[in-house]
Amino acid sequence: MTATEGTHTDRPRPDRSGPERPGHGGHGSERAGQDRPGSAKRDTYTPETLLAVAVRVFNERGYDGTSMEHLSKAAGISKSSIYHHVAGKEELLRRAVSRALDGLFAVLEEPQAVRGRAIERVEHVTRRTVEVLMAELPYVTLLLRVRGNTRAERWALERRREFDQRVADLLKAAAADGDLRADVDIRLATRLLFGMINSLVEWYRPHPGGAAEQDQLADTVVRLAFDGLRTG
Repeated sequence: MTATEGTHTDRPRPDRSGPERPGHGGHGSERAGQDRPGSAKRDTYTPETLLAVAVRVFNERGYDGTSMEHLSKAAGISKSSIYHHVAGKEELLRRAVSRALDGLFAVLEEPQAVRGRAIERVEHVTRRTVEVLMAELPYVTLLLRVRGNTRAERWALERRREFDQRVADLLKAAAADGDLRADVDIRLATRLLFGMINSLVEWYRPHPGGAAEQDQLADTVVRLAFDGLRTG
């Protein structure tokens, strides 16, 4: 019998464990990771470093297949320590997909994306979308895999559709300017463009000193897409 379970008294002991969290079995299970030597390391995580661990596990197991226990084991800290940083795994998901979406929407506000001919703007957005995908690969990968089963996922899907629509509008404007071939269906071109860009998450893997390779990849995507779409 542990010290916290030792003797009975007539006066109730104050509950210092805080509100019970989902997935916890009360004060015994919540403290288990801290009571067993070697079972959990000291929590030195920041919100960002904990988020990186969560994203890795979500991508490996799928969001639906990940429990707080999986996240606890991957981080090497107790579940109660994770709850010190976030309300639960859906908050981690929302933070992760927000990071990817913030990067993508920021591209649409860059000067090269809002000024000039539509064809030049959409080429810039395409190049920068590829660069954001490579820079935030785990987060964009997770964004592309959400299924809409939770409120956070549905929100992410809606934001993705909004981004896609804004790029599609640029393609339509470029076609209206006469800079895209008239015999190409813009809706089909939009889907093919995003299909090519999004497929990068399945095979692209960064490595140290790969800046030149990243530039080449972004250039190649733009050339492959727009050499066949431009009128001249």
